[in-house]
Amino acid sequence: MTARMSALRYARALLDVALAEADPVTVDLQLAAAAELFKGHAGLWKVMTNPAVPAPKKRAIVDTLLPQLELIPVVQKTLQLLASRDRIALLPDICEAYRDRLMDHQKVVRASVTSAAPLPADRVKKLEQELAGITGRKVVMTSAIDPSILGGVVTRIGSTVWDGSVKRQLEKIREKLVASSQ
Repeated sequence: MTARMSALRYARALLDVALAEADPVTVDLQLAAAAELFKGHAGLWKVMTNPAVPAPKKRAIVDTLLPQLELIPVVQKTLQLLASRDRIALLPDICEAYRDRLMDHQKVVRASVTSAAPLPADRVKKLEQELAGITGRKVVMTSAIDPSILGGVVTRIGSTVWDGSVKRQLEKIREKLVASSQ
């Protein structure tokens, strides 16, 4: 089984437990903070991901850190389980997978919008509302600037892309002209 698949299984199980025993959003925040702690300290990360260090020693390190972190029991048990099974290296992937599953549970979708120039706040809000109407979910949107699209916007939700850029419209016109001249 790949690391990504393992992370997805841990994330699914963690969300199930969090929904039953804790606040899933708190679990998300604390899990991300724990992942940042491990990844942010190169020496700690190196020890926790080194296969030569036995799992009981990794568990002892986690047990030493837990009182200082003030985590809820669900997150504590998750970190202890990962350390005991020598799976702390999966923590960043578990965080990402957990957040994706939590957003799906909350009926929230991520969207990215690329425009040639910064969009005014009222236009961004209107675009979020239109996307929410299309998807039937709450939309969390990120914006990017790409002057090469010349104008308009390119919107992505998952694998779906709505390309309303001037650049794409010009490409379509060129394709039609080339096709009609043959």
